[in-house]
Amino acid sequence: MDTVNVQDLTVNDLAWVIDYHPERCVLCGACVATCSFGAISFVANKGLGSAQAKKGQGTARIVVRQSTDPSKICCGCGMCEKVCPNRAIHPVSNPQSREAFVNQAQGPRRRGGRGNLPKKRTLDAIFVGRISQMTDPPLDAERHTFDLRAPLGRVLAADKLPLEVSGQSLQISASHPPVAWIYPLIFSDMSIGALSTRAWEAIAIATAYLNEECGLPVRMCSGEGGVPQNLLTSDKLAYMILQIASGHFGWNRILRARPLMRTEPAGVLIKIGQGAKPGDGGWLAANKVSRHIQAIRGVPQTTLHSPPNHQGLYSIEESVQKMHLSLNQVFGFRVPVAIKCAASSTSVAVYNNLLRDPYRICGGFFLDGLDGGTGAANTVALNHTGHPITSKLRDCYRAATAQGLQGQIPLWVGGGIGMNADCAADAFKLICLGANGVFVGRILLALLGCVGNEHGRCNQCHSGKCPTGICTQDLRLVQRLDVDRGAENIVNFVLNFDQELKKLLAPVGNSSLPVGRSDALITNDWAIAQSLGIAFAC
Repeated sequence: MDTVNVQDLTVNDLAWVIDYHPERCVLCGACVATCSFGAISFVANKGLGSAQAKKGQGTARIVVRQSTDPSKICCGCGMCEKVCPNRAIHPVSNPQSREAFVNQAQGPRRRGGRGNLPKKRTLDAIFVGRISQMTDPPLDAERHTFDLRAPLGRVLAADKLPLEVSGQSLQISASHPPVAWIYPLIFSDMSIGALSTRAWEAIAIATAYLNEECGLPVRMCSGEGGVPQNLLTSDKLAYMILQIASGHFGWNRILRARPLMRTEPAGVLIKIGQGAKPGDGGWLAANKVSRHIQAIRGVPQTTLHSPPNHQGLYSIEESVQKMHLSLNQVFGFRVPVAIKCAASSTSVAVYNNLLRDPYRICGGFFLDGLDGGTGAANTVALNHTGHPITSKLRDCYRAATAQGLQGQIPLWVGGGIGMNADCAADAFKLICLGANGVFVGRILLALLGCVGNEHGRCNQCHSGKCPTGICTQDLRLVQRLDVDRGAENIVNFVLNFDQELKKLLAPVGNSSLPVGRSDALITNDWAIAQSLGIAFAC
């Protein structure tokens, strides 16, 4: 008898088990060819039939077998099931899995996408409780005109505006910070290195269509790593917020293209931190640094690490002086410059310092919560670092209100918004708690066809083997993504978001965004009511 090697893996140790029915299989090979992870293969299943056993002859049949190689583990994406003509194969979640221990034994594993720790969300325990009725009639959501606009840029107090009376009119007497009034939904920063070219293109096409055909001034953030050259010299740049992060990737190319720009970008976003991996830098595997990414970022094909902080910046004051001033000078103080930080216990201190900035040039504070996704963090960072967005947003808004400075630096929040497909409801509640608008990212990937979820399905954004062609640079996999259909799904989502937001505004009786209208909210959780300062109802 052979020695049993207890360290060997079996299929039952894995998180996903392939349920295969050989009697239905016609051996077309579609499932094996489609699996981008190599988790299944054809093997000869040897055995002895009753008649052949008497003659000492063996029988063999070609079947599909699941791999137990740690580098080829099934992630449950279900692509094999989609291409099988006879439903002979599909992955099944294995409750007896030892995956966590298997991963530890194989060494630190980078994984991206979504967290594996489903949590009860605060937003799910909050409801819209103020309904206008007899004395304060509600609005007609179908026919009323709503003003759904949020500021991006420093909003000066009335007594600080550079205005003077000239005859019967007001005249601007001096320069003032730029303010853009945009739709309260921004497509969050996801770089053209993290996403495939087709996925990035689909989001960009949807953004342009929403602006030009639907009249909704939605903005898209580029993410770190630069943008394609033809976009920099296109009039579509007006819908793009350019991001500069700690790696400064792609910015040499952006600055060189400055004289060729036909229009200016919608804004500049300085990313200090990200909610899904606060205190950690970015990470892009070498297999995703393809030729066009090398050209845009000006790097060779190697794994790219972004520092955890902007080098040379050791205080908020320095960030204001060195970065805000230099970036504003590049665009002639005509483009809003904002900061993105991870939600944490220090967020209020950062926001307070920006509010007191004597230059008054910080154009926005983007706060990112721990429920956001990422393809550039270890599991332990993704699941165990960060701060929930709801309470930290409320803390920042209250801090500004206590000083009479609310609204001067717009608050934009993100991180897990729309996780339960209730994006408009989540946005409305966050706006009532003090946000001027929200930014979303993961829901866009779901609309493009991402099959990852919070229960461990797929989540291989970091691997470069994304089976849906969204988070990969493999040309064979990228072709799977239908750009037009993806863009159409995103457009339909935003149009539905717009209608749902109006359906929530109308009963409250608001024609514009109810920023800070916490009196419109109630909760059936006493701890949440105490923490956020909203009404408790039971």
